[in-house]
Amino acid sequence: MLAVAVLTGCGAPPQLSEPTAAPTRTAAPTASGPSTPPTGPPASAPPLGTVTPTPDAGLVATACRNGPTGQRVVQLLRGRAGVLPANVRVQVRTGPLCAAEWQYTVLTVTGHEELQVVTRGRADAPTLVTAGTDVCTIEVRATGPAGIRALACDAVPTLRPSA
Repeated sequence: MLAVAVLTGCGAPPQLSEPTAAPTRTAAPTASGPSTPPTGPPASAPPLGTVTPTPDAGLVATACRNGPTGQRVVQLLRGRAGVLPANVRVQVRTGPLCAAEWQYTVLTVTGHEELQVVTRGRADAPTLVTAGTDVCTIEVRATGPAGIRALACDAVPTLRPSA
């Protein structure tokens, strides 16, 4: 009996369990007379090839169409941020990938570990949020869009064989 009592207390903490919605009731509409069709043009689907915005563009990080280029991110790190010295060779490995107004880039730095970079803001003037080998900072976790958090915090680091 004690084993049953102990095991019944196990489970997901309340903050991790799925919220349940109480069933709601709606009244059936009542007919009040003859209905007339709406006036105006009928609704139609957008033409093929048209891009329609998603409700939340920050859910998934995708290649930046209007974000900074990889070269712009490197310039930011070599400039005022002072993260990269001018004499080190850098190559963009991934990105920039954009989610909402945030960007995520991975750089290959000759003679060093890969450098992850999180920036935000306009394409012509991005602001450095963080750079390093672990960019899952409090700011990224608390205010970053889901697409950036997934890359910065949830991605499994690439394992490379040692020599």
